[in-house]
Amino acid sequence: MGRLESLCADAWPAQADRQLGSWRLRAAGGFTGRANAALAIGDPGLPITDALDAVRAFTAEHGIAPRVQTPIGGPWSRAVAGHGWVLDSGHEAGAEVAVLVAGLDRLGAASAAEVELAGTATGEWWDATLGGPPTAVQRHVLEPGPGGPRTAFGLARDPGGRPLGVIRAAVVEDHLHLARLAVVPGARRGGVGAALTAAAARWGLEHGARWAVLQVAVHNTGARAFYDRLGATEHHRYHYLVPPTAR
Repeated sequence: MGRLESLCADAWPAQADRQLGSWRLRAAGGFTGRANAALAIGDPGLPITDALDAVRAFTAEHGIAPRVQTPIGGPWSRAVAGHGWVLDSGHEAGAEVAVLVAGLDRLGAASAAEVELAGTATGEWWDATLGGPPTAVQRHVLEPGPGGPRTAFGLARDPGGRPLGVIRAAVVEDHLHLARLAVVPGARRGGVGAALTAAAARWGLEHGARWAVLQVAVHNTGARAFYDRLGATEHHRYHYLVPPTAR
């Protein structure tokens, strides 16, 4: 679990990412829980009370709320919960997340529909995923540039050229991280999502990846069913924990 969580963190780079033993303290102006949580996947090198104090100090320094991301049922989940931290039930994107994996050869065969893939995000891509131009923080996370993961931005159009859907793909070592899949309401259930995923998978294979990894909120049953149909399986789950007063 730890390696996969680290790969996902590398694919979704925070503006600030500080090591605390085997923990990663991350901040990105509050944009997404993944980029604004301490990733607890190993020994922080400190007593757990001191490690959580370090999380609080780091988040105060960066103006975000304290939050720990850790695999459900693991030793660090139990340790953090044992010090009174609770599920971040107010997290709108979902406090519990399923990490899915799939072979890229299978995902790449899902559809032959044409999808535009580019190494930079266009204005149309930003409009579709954010509703407008990105902030500096959003651009850093989604389009990190030199030093970040190799990234592609997929865009599907209708015959008239209007955008139908988007996806973001990032290669980290032998995995392709897929995120920001979105299809306009009128085009859903028409194969657009499968086409975007397949195009991203083929691109990942071309750039040395062998497996796909996705992070999907447990409550998002529609997305989980979609990826299940494409052959993805659940590897593990993680959750976000916060101090009781932060809920």
